[in-house]
Amino acid sequence: MPGTGLAFFTPMDRPAEYDGQWLRSSYREGHDVALGRHIFVIVRILLAFLLVTGRPAFGQVRIKDIADVEGVRSNQLIGYGLVVGLAGTGDKLDNAVFTRESLIGMLERLGVNTRDQVAKLETKDLAAVMVTAELPAFIHTGSRIDVAVSALGDATNLTGGTLLVTPLLAADGEVYAVAQGAVATGAIAARGAAASVSRGVPTAGEIANGAIVEKEVAFRLDKAGSTLRLGLRNPDLTTALRISAEINRAIGPISKAIDPRTVLLEIAARNPIEVLGRIENLRIRPDNPATVIIDEASGTIVMGDAVRISTVAIAQGNLTIRVTETPQVSQPAAFSNGTTTTVPRTQIQVDDGRDKKLGILDSGVTLRDLVASLNALGVGPRDLISILESIKAAGALQADLQVR
Repeated sequence: MPGTGLAFFTPMDRPAEYDGQWLRSSYREGHDVALGRHIFVIVRILLAFLLVTGRPAFGQVRIKDIADVEGVRSNQLIGYGLVVGLAGTGDKLDNAVFTRESLIGMLERLGVNTRDQVAKLETKDLAAVMVTAELPAFIHTGSRIDVAVSALGDATNLTGGTLLVTPLLAADGEVYAVAQGAVATGAIAARGAAASVSRGVPTAGEIANGAIVEKEVAFRLDKAGSTLRLGLRNPDLTTALRISAEINRAIGPISKAIDPRTVLLEIAARNPIEVLGRIENLRIRPDNPATVIIDEASGTIVMGDAVRISTVAIAQGNLTIRVTETPQVSQPAAFSNGTTTTVPRTQIQVDDGRDKKLGILDSGVTLRDLVASLNALGVGPRDLISILESIKAAGALQADLQVR
């Protein structure tokens, strides 16, 4: 248009490069709008999924992980057997009388009489062992369980041996399983004329799926009646009350805490299996008492999140005495008819920790603050154990101190 600086084009006379630019711009705008719509839809789907699934809050655990149904437990089994096939690392029959008598009795049951040849029994390829296992709850006849095998005599290595048929008995004296199989120790042992090396415990091993269950424990959970009890693995009254409140909120008023370990369930005519299946996946935040565990043998210290320390002043120092012996040789002069002698030289250093100053350990509101305050003292685990014991004696440690 003359005088305006504007140019108008009809569809017939506009340049070809203008068409390309317009098409690319329209495509980008349409693509951005479609992408924005897709992102909006995905966000809405994710929000709906989170609302439906109800992700657990931080620190919450399932009830099945902190409590058990009373009466539902495993049973211990034990048996005595023989492991054969050892490469000369078994019991010495002259020392292990029970091994010799077990061998003679086993051979007699198999039709081999060795009573009159006892003096000639000199094998070292078998060992008497104790076999232990746990019979899980609700296991059925024909199922397999793991067993542990431990040497009873003076055998030095059970690697490569085979356990012969061994009945496993419970506390009532009844046979509930029978074990047999190759023993795996996972240990390494080698011996030479002047040295030996051992890794692990070669006199104890396991047999995976080594026992077959022959008898079941008669118990029907679906016939347990109208009352069930949940037993907390770590007794705590606050945790028991939270479990009861969560069960009543999710299922109905059927539970109450009767002590720090037990939550009573009054299920009336409901199916126990269905009720327990719903309860075990409910989540609560357990409350634990303030506890400090000290293992003096290994120097390990474990603190709970609730541990607090009142403000105290601490000065810690060690008395270290170093005695260094550096003997010297006294050589006589030439042609002096003297003798060469060794002259002792002893150097003693005493460090009484005079550079250690009195420090203030402030009370913290979190476990992180407490750890930072203790680390600021600049002491090792061994010294820290003594410090914690002294703080407890002074009444400034607001926690239960357990030394093992």
